[in-house]
Amino acid sequence: MMRFHFGRMTGCARAQFLVSGGSAGDDAGVFSFPARPPHVRQRHGGRRRLVLTAAVAAVAAGVTAALTVHPLRSPAPRTLTVATWNMCGVRQWTCAGTGSPERKQRALTGLVRDSGVRVVLLQEACAGDVAAVRRSLGTSWHTAFRPYLERDALGRTTPVRCAEAAQGEAGYAILAGYALASPTSVPAQQPTVGVTRGILCATLEAPGIRVCDAHLSPAHSDAAHPGWDFRDDQLKALAAAVPSRRTVYGGDLNVSPPGPRNPASWVWPAGPYTRQRECAQTSATSRAGRPTHASGHKLDYLFTGLKRTRCTVRDLNASDHSALLMRVRTG
Repeated sequence: MMRFHFGRMTGCARAQFLVSGGSAGDDAGVFSFPARPPHVRQRHGGRRRLVLTAAVAAVAAGVTAALTVHPLRSPAPRTLTVATWNMCGVRQWTCAGTGSPERKQRALTGLVRDSGVRVVLLQEACAGDVAAVRRSLGTSWHTAFRPYLERDALGRTTPVRCAEAAQGEAGYAILAGYALASPTSVPAQQPTVGVTRGILCATLEAPGIRVCDAHLSPAHSDAAHPGWDFRDDQLKALAAAVPSRRTVYGGDLNVSPPGPRNPASWVWPAGPYTRQRECAQTSATSRAGRPTHASGHKLDYLFTGLKRTRCTVRDLNASDHSALLMRVRTG
């Protein structure tokens, strides 16, 4: 449903923190996540098996036997690090001062290689930049991409393009060091006149985890109905698109965490912070989080039903958003 939005988002405190379950020698000031409490209700609200059959000749006995060989498979990873980053790559969206395409490509490549990240949820990314990074990372890396669409008053849509021809269309993407199965766009309410953003989900084949990347519509984003707010419908669609446990979802949600200082708290559905925990969430009632945007707000999130062992915010110096990284146990 569409609801009217009142008030402005308030900023998160600028106090910075680092959450970790790392061993001794990790960053100073880290602490372990507490054991996950029982389910809390929010008040508001195959793998393919490869079989190789070979006929083996028993030369000495003159006998031919059929032998089924099961080749060794690489074990599923015991931990997985996922990141989300709004690249601010669409120059015309007040991103002109955040760095060149080459700088953003280097920042994304460095994030992957320096941090052990195996999945990145990207927003405001250019198709050409994402493709260039995937090529530089090697053939084991894969992408799924969806373009932003500009809808006019007559209902006609055209893809949003990045400033340089080689960059191609602007959109949101999943970059992963695993094959991506069943990439799917999740339907959700969008502005009638303005930019259509969206939700993209896929399954990581090796660990068998569902990941969803979302870029939600900011308040007042419908040129025809500036008082309408779509984030409640979009968050509800996002939360409904994921299983309860083996999932990681998030992205740029364009809203601050729920709480008494956020008048837009009503847009948050049940699921986030309850059935799935946020990267920085330290308890059932915690809704705090280190700011991820230059404005001092937390706008970027990662939720999961898996056990979290680490959460960090990293400024890549190539966007008005910092990258948010979360490590989870996959077993």
